[in-house]
Amino acid sequence: MKSIRIFAVLFFLTLLSGCGSGKNASGSFYKRNVEVSYYADKFNGNKTASGEKFSNSKKTAAHRTLSFGTKIKVTNVANGKSVIVTINDRGPQKQSRELDLSKSAFMEITDNKNHGTLKVNMQIVK
Repeated sequence: MKSIRIFAVLFFLTLLSGCGSGKNASGSFYKRNVEVSYYADKFNGNKTASGEKFSNSKKTAAHRTLSFGTKIKVTNVANGKSVIVTINDRGPQKQSRELDLSKSAFMEITDNKNHGTLKVNMQIVK
């Protein structure tokens, strides 16, 4: 009887892990159609939450909960351009945004260099 309860709890937890805005297994969508922005140049040289020195020329991003070192494929919904970034900081501060990208990562996928936000899909690469 105890093993049945354990199995039921494990089964329920497995079901819960698949809920949310996307699956988080490697290569599958994590989030779709979310807003991202990019870091201002004034943050160059500052220490990130992971302890790294921030550089707008690297392909990095800030996320509130993903582990440092997680690689994310970020695809612009409007044009299909994508970039792979590494999570190395916490943020963004604005609740409506999912990621803060480094400027070089943002500029690689945008068509409008004068726009500060994009709608993107996110996939965990590893």
